[in-house]
Amino acid sequence: MLSAAVGVPSIAALGGASVAETSAATSRNAGHYRFRLGDIQATVLSDGLLSGPPSIYANDAPETELREVLTRAFLPTDTMTLNLNTLLIETGGRRILIEAGAGQTMGPNGGRLFDNLAAIGLRPDDIDVVVISHTHPDHVGNLRSANGGKTFPRATVYAPEEDWEFFVRSEPNLSYMPVNDEFRRRFAAAIKRSVEPIARDVVLYRAGTDIVPGLTSIPAQGHTPGMATFLVHSGSHQLLLTADLAYHPVVNIDRPWRPGPDRDKDAALASRRRIFDRAVTDRLLVLGFHYPFPGLGRMLKTDGGYAWVPANWQF
Repeated sequence: MLSAAVGVPSIAALGGASVAETSAATSRNAGHYRFRLGDIQATVLSDGLLSGPPSIYANDAPETELREVLTRAFLPTDTMTLNLNTLLIETGGRRILIEAGAGQTMGPNGGRLFDNLAAIGLRPDDIDVVVISHTHPDHVGNLRSANGGKTFPRATVYAPEEDWEFFVRSEPNLSYMPVNDEFRRRFAAAIKRSVEPIARDVVLYRAGTDIVPGLTSIPAQGHTPGMATFLVHSGSHQLLLTADLAYHPVVNIDRPWRPGPDRDKDAALASRRRIFDRAVTDRLLVLGFHYPFPGLGRMLKTDGGYAWVPANWQF
């Protein structure tokens, strides 16, 4: 993770991109990926990237073994890059965004959600509902616009109650995070600043309930006090969103290493095994928030745990 800023991306100002910004956007690869899930139109929308030392995301990995695993996977050994994969579902006449994304609360490479919305012909005020799995900055950063208002002015925002109590209504003890005190301070401040515009009318939920028809929340405590994962469903078609149960398949699925930002690492491990076992048993399509874009795949059971199999790209 980069040092947490407390601003939001300039692109969220919604006043139109400059010529330089437009030129840069057209030079990038596509940051949206559309597919159908029964009667639901689904689109993965990238909010960009964040990165940090691999040991943060594989906190209990032996240093030498971690370097070897990353090298065999053709990944850098000094930094790990994570994607920010939000999901838009269109169902029942509503547009529902699952995760708001980071903006620039976790470094300069976030905040691309709005370009990618525009690429499919939508603006932030076209979003009816925003559902947050947990209140870390990379999941709530885009809730605040550059002028301090609501980025999604028409949207009802749902957030987990236990997270709201811990991170927003109190001064959270972040001593469990394997980062320095300055990072912890900025991390906590970024959360509070990001949710300020929606604090008066946020809808708090407890995982285990249906948020809207076709979207069920699943308890996944451990990473945070109230983190939820989600099941998107239409008839027999199902998609499991694993939020931050794992950061990168190479270190948290193909290997069993534990993420350092998990507040209760034993509870997080139990949630990870329970939900991953469900994905394996039910042969579910899975979307990982931080997995390589578009983050879709399936899980297999192995002698040592699990294996990640990316889904075939649909054209």
